[in-house]
Amino acid sequence: MHVMKWSVIALAVAAGTSQLALASAQSDSQGFVEDSSLNILNRNLYFFRDFRNDPARDDDPQEWGHGVIATFESGFTQGPVGFGVDAFGLLGLKLDSGRGRTGSGLFPTGSDGRSQDDYSEAGGAIKARVSSTTLKYGEQFVGLPVFATDDSRLLPETATGFMLTSSELAGLELNAGHFTALNAQAQTGEDSLGLRRADFIGGTYTFSDVMSATLYYSDLKDAFQKWYGNLNYTMGLADEQSLAFDFNIYQTDYDAEYTETGSDEDNTIWSLSAAYTLNAHTFMLAYQKSIGGFDGIGYDYGLDGGGAVFVANSVQRSDFNSEDEKSWQARYDLDMAAFGVPGLSFMARYVHGSDAKTATTDNGKEWERDIQVRYVFQDGPAKDLNLRIRQATYRSSDGVYYGSPSIDEIRLIAEYPLSIL
Repeated sequence: MHVMKWSVIALAVAAGTSQLALASAQSDSQGFVEDSSLNILNRNLYFFRDFRNDPARDDDPQEWGHGVIATFESGFTQGPVGFGVDAFGLLGLKLDSGRGRTGSGLFPTGSDGRSQDDYSEAGGAIKARVSSTTLKYGEQFVGLPVFATDDSRLLPETATGFMLTSSELAGLELNAGHFTALNAQAQTGEDSLGLRRADFIGGTYTFSDVMSATLYYSDLKDAFQKWYGNLNYTMGLADEQSLAFDFNIYQTDYDAEYTETGSDEDNTIWSLSAAYTLNAHTFMLAYQKSIGGFDGIGYDYGLDGGGAVFVANSVQRSDFNSEDEKSWQARYDLDMAAFGVPGLSFMARYVHGSDAKTATTDNGKEWERDIQVRYVFQDGPAKDLNLRIRQATYRSSDGVYYGSPSIDEIRLIAEYPLSIL
């Protein structure tokens, strides 16, 4: 089956290169230095999680830190084959913490149980490009449905391996990867998450401006195999009105070594959302269902990256992905640009899950309410400064998620991007 999948990709790339084209990405190259970029993202994050006097816990994480994410991307040398390099530097600084307030995921924890004052990581990758196909090897960030480095805390996860990206055919992007290490957000080692090997292949085809389809396959050694599919369609209704549909599905086959049950298990999770936009307002409804799993675990991820959960009801605190769980969501977004305040937006959503199978019940229930206010400066010295307030309220019948029945959480985030080159 692996040979067949690779053959299909090879045929698709060959078909694309056999067609006459006016230009390719490599033919448009201006040079190693001329196309280079250097960007620095400053991220300041305050994180507080209240477990609501849970007798099983004696800590409420409350920490504040500053992260610096510097990324350099060179251009490609000119010629039939272009070469280049990418590099990054990550620095996390503790601004406030304390004993009994750790566990936010912002910082590594030292031997004394306290969060470290600072931590850093640097890495790079070499890359080569032929026509519109690029092969990269080294440490990098990945954002695909079956392998996605998480960026939800101070600094992002990093992955080490090969990544092939091809855009030879108009509207078609193909990706294939082989990764052997994955490092967590608050760690500085090469492979703190214990990834043995991750292989994946797939891509997205954009039929038109309003419709696209995505299909991926991945195989994690001694863990699981996944299929992922997506269909996205946007229907224009009238002036400043549209209706968008988004369907996502994962099929996961777990290895017996991974489940520790002595037998193979599987899970299917899917979600369907419909979003109606009217001028500045967007109203969204979503339904999600998880079928099968093991030991209360339905759709599992993390070994393939903390961001590998492209379903509608994966929200701030919960993913509503327990074994046999079903959930629905109602969401409202408001863009204040229509009212004369560009850059200001508001979001509120409510998600309810039921029938979750856990270690203690076959009918676990959970719900979450999220509120976000965001403002992006449009001009002046602080142009592009992004300020966010994110609040989450989570409740469950028996600690379905995170082992606690009641969680209140707030995150204050300020991000300031700087373009150096």
